[in-house]
Amino acid sequence: MMTAFACKLKMSYNLFLLAFALGIGGGFQYGLQVSVINSPAEYIKSFIHETWVRRYGFSATEELITLMWSFIVSIYSIGGLLGALSAGYLSVRFGRKKTMLLANIPTVLSAALMGLSRLCGSFEMIIAGRLFSGMGGGLALNIHIMFAGECAPRNLRGQLAITASTAIALGKFTGFALGLREVLGVDALWPVLMAAHAVPALVQLLTLPFFPDSPRYLLIDKKDKEGCIKAVKKLWGDGDHMAEIDDMLAEQEAIHGERAKSVCDLFRDQAVRWQLITLFLVVSCMQFIGINVVYFYAYNVFIKAGIPHAQTHYVSLGIGITEILTTVVSGSLIERAGRKTLLWKSHTVMALALGLLTVTLSLQSQAAPQALPAGVSCSLPTEIFLQSYRPAAYVLNGASNWSQLFILGLLFPFIVDGLGSFCFIIFLIYCLSTAIFVFVVMPETKGKTMLQVTEEFNRLNYRGKKRQTALQQTNCSVTTVTRL
Repeated sequence: MMTAFACKLKMSYNLFLLAFALGIGGGFQYGLQVSVINSPAEYIKSFIHETWVRRYGFSATEELITLMWSFIVSIYSIGGLLGALSAGYLSVRFGRKKTMLLANIPTVLSAALMGLSRLCGSFEMIIAGRLFSGMGGGLALNIHIMFAGECAPRNLRGQLAITASTAIALGKFTGFALGLREVLGVDALWPVLMAAHAVPALVQLLTLPFFPDSPRYLLIDKKDKEGCIKAVKKLWGDGDHMAEIDDMLAEQEAIHGERAKSVCDLFRDQAVRWQLITLFLVVSCMQFIGINVVYFYAYNVFIKAGIPHAQTHYVSLGIGITEILTTVVSGSLIERAGRKTLLWKSHTVMALALGLLTVTLSLQSQAAPQALPAGVSCSLPTEIFLQSYRPAAYVLNGASNWSQLFILGLLFPFIVDGLGSFCFIIFLIYCLSTAIFVFVVMPETKGKTMLQVTEEFNRLNYRGKKRQTALQQTNCSVTTVTRL
């Protein structure tokens, strides 16, 4: 009994270290870049004005400076979209681990560009730096969630995947904390603040090489059984993991060596029709819960609510702490309550909170539940798609999220002008619709193998046909697999 208990502790310890190594250069970077840009806004605008006068001998208009600033903020999403689009090809070509390490190259480059921008007298370096930062963040975030989901045993799959949301929340909190005037939020230090994301990138470059690649990638994509077994033992500890390895072998047999699918294949293949619908409604449209819109415009809303300007940074810190606590709570519940229950309940709570927000125009009721839907949904792309479809699913998910982040960030002020106090109705409708979809349609994935989840979706994809016919059409007939 003690031996089994010690093995469980070792497995959890190794996976915890892997979650840290992935998170520090993945979700943490994304959260950091979302929040850190708020604090130096006025300093960067002043820098653009001073640079323009020094170059051209006259002052730039207020509209031009605002346009430049908007471009600095929004181009991060464009870079993120480019990074997310490349995640599928790179993750198959080089593996999850090498691709994760490669994502740090544009991140370190962006930190150098933004950190040296004032010394070189170039606000264009800030724009280029934000673009490269987005490329690294978009690539790393996709690989982070995929890598974590593929490295976890079945009973810890949800908990390990949800660490991505915790890393994002920690990144947002760190960005707000670094932006305080007592830390780096002053005129003399804003270039250091903008280059701070080089530190987590370097930490990942130093730590991730000590971990193996994804066991599922090694076995299913590279056909490396020995490497898979070594990776499993290193990540999970010594013990009997043959049931998990048999699950991977069954998945390998099911796809019959098929090449990695493209995004177009996701839309064409009937075998993944309802997986695609689930991915789009529950995961890919996550920006429509409204959380990042709140972060983009938090300071303005706080000031309009009567909070003194000097205290807005500290109120934002409170929101960051709340989000961290929410992801921790959802992590402790995900393997107990299941994905389906947590998803429909959390979206229902979000709909109620947004309804209350519409009436009261107060963010206080909104902060608490926002991280929960995003946290629970992190594990879904890994669980509902087989290995051949998984990279394409993450590409579609990343591209959709980054596009929405850019569009909502650009259009939300106009939505506010047009709808006034009813501007959050859009997010309310999404949350309510998703809650109904999850409750009525989506099958539970907790504790099930990839093939079992596929069979659940086959009942939807091939409704009215015999089960065996459905399995044949998706090449998912389960054959007898010899134990290693």
